[in-house]
Formats: sequence, C-alpha cells, structure tokens
Amino acid sequence: MTRPNVLLICTDQQRYSALGAQGNTEIDTPNLDRLAARGTLFDRCYVQCTVCAPSRASLMSGQYVHSHGLHANGVAIPEHVRLLPQALHEAGYDTGLVGKWHLHACTAGRTEPAPPGMRVWQWAHDPYRGSSENRYHQWLRAAHPALYDRLVRQDGPDVGALPGSGANDFDVVPTEAHFSHWVGEETIRFITEAREPDRPFFFIANFFDPHHSFGAPKEYMDRYRHELSRPITTPDELTGKPAILAEASRETYAGVARGYVDYTPEELQDVKAAYYAMVSLVDDEVGRILAALDAEGLAQDTLVIFTSDHGEMLGDHQLMLKGPFCYDQQIRVPLILAGPGVAEGRRVADPVQWIDLTATIVELSGAELPAQQGMSLMPLCGPAAEPGAAHRGWALCEYRDSGESYDPQVHVSMLTDGKWKLAVHHGNPATSRERTGELYDLTADPDELINRWDDPACAGTRAELTALLLDVLVATENRSQPREASW
Repeated sequence: MTRPNVLLICTDQQRYSALGAQGNTEIDTPNLDRLAARGTLFDRCYVQCTVCAPSRASLMSGQYVHSHGLHANGVAIPEHVRLLPQALHEAGYDTGLVGKWHLHACTAGRTEPAPPGMRVWQWAHDPYRGSSENRYHQWLRAAHPALYDRLVRQDGPDVGALPGSGANDFDVVPTEAHFSHWVGEETIRFITEAREPDRPFFFIANFFDPHHSFGAPKEYMDRYRHELSRPITTPDELTGKPAILAEASRETYAGVARGYVDYTPEELQDVKAAYYAMVSLVDDEVGRILAALDAEGLAQDTLVIFTSDHGEMLGDHQLMLKGPFCYDQQIRVPLILAGPGVAEGRRVADPVQWIDLTATIVELSGAELPAQQGMSLMPLCGPAAEPGAAHRGWALCEYRDSGESYDPQVHVSMLTDGKWKLAVHHGNPATSRERTGELYDLTADPDELINRWDDPACAGTRAELTALLLDVLVATENRSQPREASW
C-alpha cells in the first residue's frame, strides 16, 4: 500500500463519552459521527497518563511514562528521546503542527521550540495571554485587530485560564476569531497551500477545547440551553475509597481550583453545557477540515485520526477537571481511524492504548522509532483484521505527581484488562501516603462506583491483577539500548 498522508486531530481533555458515536444522545457531533461511520471506532482507548504533558509525550515517543521520563506537567521531554515528527521527516514526510504541543514547561511566557523534523510550526499553547510567540495571537492581531487590542493589550497580569473558573474572555469570542477556528483555518491552509505536494504529509491539528476554562461562542452555548444529565455518583461514594479522592473533591488541583463540593447543581449543569458546546465547535471545524481534504482530492490518500490527550471528570465521582484519578472519564478517550486500509463501520471493544496509535503511524509511514513500545492497531482495523482479533489484553496508566503537586505527593498505577480495573495508590517509600487502592468490576459496575479493593470475595482478583501489574512494569521498561556483547 502507498504510504498515506497522516492527519492527527487531537483535542484537549475530551472524555470518551463526549461523542455522539459513543452513544451520547445529549451532544451534537455530526461530523465526528460520520468520520466514525466511515472508519473504525475504538471503544476503549486508554491514555498513559491522566494529565497533558506526560500523555502527549507518550503519543509522540510511543513510550510509557516511566520510559520517556516526562513524568509531570512542567517537565521537559529529555533531549535523547526520539519523537514522531523527526522519525516521519527522515522517512520523507512533510511535517507540521498547529496549536498545542506541551512537551516542555509553558507557564510565565515560556515558548516551546519546534522539535527536530517539524517544518511548519504554528505553535500556541492555549488561547490566553502568555508567550509573545503565540501564533494564534499573531493571527488574531492581523485578522481581528480591535478584538486583539481588547483581549491582549489590556492592562493587568496574564490571567490565562483560571482552573475551575467560568469562561475566560478568550473562550467566548465570536466563532470567526476563536482559537478552535484558527486551528481549523491553519489546518486547511496547510492542506490547500502550505504542504509540499511531492511528499506525503504528517500534520498535527491540536485543539485546546474542551479544556477548561469552560466557555464557548454564544451560538454554541445556545445549543445546550436545556437540562443535561447529572453527575454519576452516589452520596456516600467516596467512603471506602482512597483519601486523595475526597481531598480532591474538596479542593481541585491541590487547592489551586475550586473543588466539586463548592459547585451548585446549577453550576455543574452550566459547566457540562459549556463543555459540550466546546466539543461541538471542534466538531464543526473538523467538518471544514474534512471538506478541504475532499476538495483537494486527498481524502482517499489520508489517514485521519481523531483522539484526545485525556478526559475530564465533569463532577462524576464528585470530582472536577483532572488529577490522580483513574476513572474512565479521565483516562479513556475517543479514538477514530478513517482512511486507506481502515475498515469502515467497525467498532473495537478490546482495550487499546494511546501508544498503539504511535505504532500504527510508524508502521504505515515506514518511519523508524526503535524505542516505541506500542502495538499497531492495523490487525484490529485493517483489511486483514478478523472480528475478535487478539490484542495486548491490558492497558497501563501512570500518575507520578503529574499534575499540581499534592503534599504528600500522589503516585498511582492503573491496569485494566477490560473486565476489571486495578488502581494502586502507592505508599512508602514512594510517598508518605497510605498504600491503598481501587478495584472495580467493570462488568457488574461499569460506572466504577463500588470499590472492591478490600472485599474478601475479590482478594484473588486483586492479587492476580497486582501481580500482572508488576509483570507489566518490568515488561515495559525501556530496554531498547542494544546489547553489544555478553559482558
């Protein structure tokens, strides 16, 4: 098969269920639903970390968090780690990005450098005031100067997106000036004008929505001016679960943001409405991008991937935003593949991982990424795929004090086989917190409400999964350095 173009469309903080194709009847995502219908939808795709930077580093390197070393937001990717853009560039691909990258620290006006091999670098970590190199701001200044003056040149500190707050001014600008629209515009410009036509391309369209703060242009908010589902929880749910969950319920992000307990039921409804509105805005931009591929005659030659770096709690389990949580709302993300060689209308129920997406891109492009640790998804969705084809059978997610730092630190390791989920909350010597955990029967309790960690009837299952977790951690160590001799 001729090597395909690869268009990777990635949102930020989109839970797996925020998609009509996943059975959500409350949300409006017609373009993504059509993409799923003409491709393969992976029902259980798990990311390798619950927060942005470590998760994105896993996708770009194809490695688990304990292998690539970017263990927390604000940590830079080690220079020796080889990333997808370099590998695909060396394989003959034209490479580019628009939007977020986040493989380095991005606060206090910091700017991320283009990684090796990246030719087009339209970088903007987020819509908010920060780096002078924010390309969205440069576009906004040229295309909407009056709005730019009001939003960017105003006096005062760099307010950014206040975690857990209501909408920031940047979130509610008119659609034609919105960050998500800019990502769509630059992606279309690459497809129609900026790409090098004699080479296949690898382009990353990184949206910031539906990341907090929670807001969207008025016409999108108006789509959700009605009653929405309430958070999934029970009044006493946090009793019998690790103490960090109740702590985070009181104070999100280790006290940097409001906790779930401080939201009224009406505010939780407003947050969900805004979150859905942000996804619908992205959906419209995806529709425009797909139309541009069609108009350029590239659709048949382009593998389109839609996914997200992690999820959002939205009040489920009495939690907001993200953190040391291993619920499906946090670590399970949308994953759609559509294009040449991908089966149409297929759904895959087996657990897969974000780094499997890396392995798939490497396989189809012919690139070399020797240290990547994923497994190609083509045996599950390619022309030779058989229903029920065996994959790995488990997924691993790691939290290593990865978000806002709690005191004492929090370290969690999650393993799921699709039927059960084990989350080990580590203790001494990793941290002075109590060693405890969570165990969920995903068949009998798909909402993960009842912790079976201390249930004597589940002691054997807990022991088996704990042993498997230890074996997985050994199996996934990075031992890619070649052995030159026996000693």
